[in-house]
Amino acid sequence: MSAGEPRAPLFGPEHFHLAGGELTMPAPVNAHDHGYGIRTLDFGGVDDALEPWIASLRLRPATDPYCEAVVAFGRLALGGVAGTVHCHNSLLAERLVEEAGEVVRAARDVGIRLALSCPLLDANAWVYGGPNALRACLAEDEWQALRGHVPSYAPLAEQLAAADAVAHAHAGGGVDVQYGPIGPQWCSRALLEAIAEASRANDRRIHMHLLESPRQRTWLDREYPQGIVPFLDSIGFLSPRLALAHGVHLRGEEIELLAARGVTLVSNPAANLRLRSGIAPLGEWLRAGLAFAFGLDGTGFDDDQDLWRELRLAYLLHGGQGLVRTLSAAQVFDAAIANGARVLGQPGGADTVGIDYAALSEDMLFDDLDPREVLLTRMTRAHVRHLSVGGREVVRDGRLTGCDFDAARRELRAQARADLPRLEQARATAVRLAAAIRRFYASSS
Repeated sequence: MSAGEPRAPLFGPEHFHLAGGELTMPAPVNAHDHGYGIRTLDFGGVDDALEPWIASLRLRPATDPYCEAVVAFGRLALGGVAGTVHCHNSLLAERLVEEAGEVVRAARDVGIRLALSCPLLDANAWVYGGPNALRACLAEDEWQALRGHVPSYAPLAEQLAAADAVAHAHAGGGVDVQYGPIGPQWCSRALLEAIAEASRANDRRIHMHLLESPRQRTWLDREYPQGIVPFLDSIGFLSPRLALAHGVHLRGEEIELLAARGVTLVSNPAANLRLRSGIAPLGEWLRAGLAFAFGLDGTGFDDDQDLWRELRLAYLLHGGQGLVRTLSAAQVFDAAIANGARVLGQPGGADTVGIDYAALSEDMLFDDLDPREVLLTRMTRAHVRHLSVGGREVVRDGRLTGCDFDAARRELRAQARADLPRLEQARATAVRLAAAIRRFYASSS
């Protein structure tokens, strides 16, 4: 099949079964997320441009990783999501194996499939160019107040060894462990080369952010004159084992190269809008035959981790302006189910979600409408009744079967509030850092 040539949908109307007012269909996958049990707005992360917004992540409360993951994964399962890519947030290599074990335990208790992306980075803290580049935008007293907060990174061999240890300890049984370079602007060339080699040698998937913001585009163009995507190709980084999140600022020739190498893109429409990154060129992805999936990125349009609303947003944003849709309902569900499972490194279409279709269709005069169109117009997480993953009933009558979501959420909230004294002290630093980052990019634009 040539690039851009349409193919028959993998999940057609025959995969959507209606009986007794309930619609059963293959369950979708959240192909990019960060596992925020306490969501970013709750700890002061008001939507902003990506780079100053990142400073607000310093205010993420210290909570038990198991409890945090149970709430994050439980929220997804209750919304009818069968699996998620979890980009783990710990940057301490010595704690990664232990924390990963708690995250994996949470996913298994909730009952969803998990791709655990192990964080890898060693460059450019705070701004692209690193703390010393930011110092020029700071008064001396500001620099003295901030310099003690510059993060340090473990040696790249130690970071890779920790990711491999996680895989040896926890992979299998619905869990796929992946290398998680945060993004090329936060990784040295040596680290990117080492990840490419390790992925090839271990046949392990890679999950990475790429070209999310316009400031990343500017910096990467300057740092990699040959182009960041051709550079990644030159070191063997691009392959069917790779998934890239965002890709908002990809160019045509880069899209074609990614498609030729069998890479999968993950679109995050709501996060891209909320963090002012823009709208991904999904129409160009389609024309190039580039496989893509969808992810919530820890946000969602209503900050509710509702993948159905995320799919609706994508359907509307990328429908085009002509008489024929640029993005069809069939392509949306193929992306959310089959391609999402590919990013997860696990089977696609084997899990099912039961939906209260009677509530969605109670005023309809015709009963022959394509259910995919109905879902992309009206479906929300509130309509999920059942979820089955790997033959296990995970959600029954709108409630988790494997754990008490409400109790876990109460416990997580209590843990977060217990950390408030520390967070109140850290807040001034986060605000000061965000302001400095904003000045840095404003002065260099």
